[in-house]
Amino acid sequence: MRRKLVWIERRKFHGYGCSECAWVFKPPGEPAGKSLDEMKRNYERQRDKHFRDHVCKEGSRGRKTKIK
Repeated sequence: MRRKLVWIERRKFHGYGCSECAWVFKPPGEPAGKSLDEMKRNYERQRDKHFRDHVCKEGSRGRKTKIK
């Protein structure tokens, strides 16, 4: 199965993660930009890059997630 970037809702985490492993996106700092739209684009670019660059580990399937 091909991995996907999905929205995850857990007790102590709401955010984006991998559909095939326990990886979740944790932004390294405050959103950068001069406007809300620019901040959103920068956040999405950063999230997508981190997702693309992560390597799923075998057998590291995350807990059951509520995907939206």
